[in-house]
Formats: sequence, C-alpha cells, structure tokens
Amino acid sequence: MKASSTEKGSHKSDNYPVADPTAAEAERRAGETADSPWRLPASAWWQVLKRVWLMTGFHELGLLAGGVAFFSFLAITPLLAATVMIYGLVTDVQTVSEQMDLVVSLVPPDAVGLIEGQLLRFVATNPGVKGVAVITSLLFAIYGGMRAASGMISALNIINQERETRGIIALSLRATWLTLAAILIALTGLLSGGVFAWLQMQTKIILGPSTGFLIKLLTWSTAITLGSLGFALIMRYGPDRRPAKWRWLTPGSVVATLLWIAVSFGFSLYVAYISNFNATYGSLSAIVVFLMWLFLSAYAVLLGALLNAEIERQTAVDTTVGDSRPPGHRGAVLADIVGGPLPTWQSLEKRRLRHAERTRGRADDATHR
Repeated sequence: MKASSTEKGSHKSDNYPVADPTAAEAERRAGETADSPWRLPASAWWQVLKRVWLMTGFHELGLLAGGVAFFSFLAITPLLAATVMIYGLVTDVQTVSEQMDLVVSLVPPDAVGLIEGQLLRFVATNPGVKGVAVITSLLFAIYGGMRAASGMISALNIINQERETRGIIALSLRATWLTLAAILIALTGLLSGGVFAWLQMQTKIILGPSTGFLIKLLTWSTAITLGSLGFALIMRYGPDRRPAKWRWLTPGSVVATLLWIAVSFGFSLYVAYISNFNATYGSLSAIVVFLMWLFLSAYAVLLGALLNAEIERQTAVDTTVGDSRPPGHRGAVLADIVGGPLPTWQSLEKRRLRHAERTRGRADDATHR
C-alpha cells in the first residue's frame, strides 16, 4: 500500500515527520496487518522500540517533560484543594495523615512534606466552608488545576504529530474534563487505600498476619489499574485527533504506570542515600526535589504516550474508534500513515531542516507583506 495523505493531516501534519517513500535507509514495516498491539511480532516490537529511541530525541522529550512538570507544579495546589474539598467533607485531619503513609513509600520525603502540609491545611480549613462557598472554591480550584491538563495536551499533540485546531472553548472544556477525571481517580485511590488499610487490620485479627501480603498485593494491583486507567484517559482524549481504541492505548499506559512507580522509588532512594540536595539548595531543597520528581513522572508518562504513538504507526489497520476507515479518513496523523519507510535519524534531520526552511520562508513572506 502506498502512503496517503490524510484529510486531517493535509492541514495539520505538514511540519511533522511522516513516512518518506524516497528514503533509502528505510526499513519495511513488520506486523502491518496486526489488529492489536499484542499481535505484533517480535520484529515489529524491535522496530517500535528503535523508533521510540529516535523520536525521544526528535521530539525533545526532556523539554516537553520539563514544561509539563512546570505546569503541574503550578497546578498541584489547586488540584489538592479540589480533591480535599470533596474528600475532606467526609474525613478529618487524622485520616489524611494516615492516608499519607501510603504515599510516603513512593514520593521523595521532601515532596511528601510539601504535599502533606497542603493537604492538612486544606482539611483543617475545609469544614468552615459550606454551601455556595464550597462550590465557588471548587470551581476556582479546578480552573487552577487545568494548567497541568493543558500542558499535557500540548505535549501529547506533539508526540502524536497533531496541530491544535480546537477553539479556546472546546480546548478549555477538554482540559476541565481531564482535570475532573484526574480528581475522581485520585479520590478513588484515596478511598481504596482507606478500604485496603481497614481490610488489612481486620484480616490480621481474623486470619492472621500472613494475609497482609495478599492485601498489599491487592492494593498495588488496584493502584496500577487506576494509574493505567488515568494515563489511558489522558492519552485518548488529550490530543487533537480521533481517539484511539482502548487496546492500542494499553501498552503505553501500563508502561507509564510502571515507569512512574520505578522512577518514584528510584528517585526517593537517590535523594535519601546518594544526593544531598540540602547542601546544594538549602531551604529550596524541598521545592527542587518536588520539581525533579514531577519532571521524572512527566517523562515516564510521555514515554508511555510515545510508545503508543509508535505502535500505532507500525500497523496499517485502523486504530481509531468506530468502523474501520481507509487511510486518509481516520482523523489521526499516525493512524493514516500506511506503507512507505519508517523514520531514521537521517530522514528526521532532513525533515527538520525542511521545516526550518519553510518556517523561515513564511516569516520572510510576512515581513515583505
């Protein structure tokens, strides 16, 4: 099959790397007919992983993660406020302190101190806020938390090689929806943590201490499931494209969750036993550690999204929701790329230079006008 341009791609993907039929160094796709990522052969996965490595540099994933981390840092207090305004209506300061024990094992201690301080402050002040004041405060908190969703949407557009065409109202509604979904998933996690903690206490009394391991296993399984669901929602509804089917989002969302857990554990150990942030940054060490943790977390999520994008590029089957459509009518750049060679460093560099030349040409035309 020949590479074809897309209805959406014809005006959205001109400046992004797509298959170049004339590239001599291209390799043939494996698994073109796979209708699920789990049906891709080993050779296809090898091609996908090589492209993930290539596109990590092409998309400057570190810079994207830094931007998402910055916006998340600005949004974390409003997000905590929105979460606690709901959760705090049915709990107290002591319960929040106990719930933080579940977070301590994952988040670096300095970051835990910042988060716990904000949570306890919100819980302590929340009972005095009632009625319309709760709704007003909640709306402002959700609005403030939208900055993280907006940053993630921009990064996912770049990874999916899409240009944002939604209007300000549609984009704001999408960011609001994703923010609410994140809050609901966080609430579900907090409530699940409380339920599992209660179960662990009861089963120790009735069945003995040996059941503690099973409860912990159930706790971690639930946490991974909730995390994967949250990341899949962001990857599906964030970018400006026709949503992908859930099965094509599963590998990246699970990888993002496992990577997030791994980098959180690893960075916590690094802060505790290797690096001395206090000596370098002094009173700013807690903020620096928190920002670094947000950066690593964002990088893990974007790497999972990039994995999904390259898996989608690998197959010729329609990966978008609804009935199967021919290439050029799928409403997603990567889903519409069928046939032709796959990106390599050389072809990506050529496209980058062509994009720079086109950008300079547009700038010169605008200056002359």
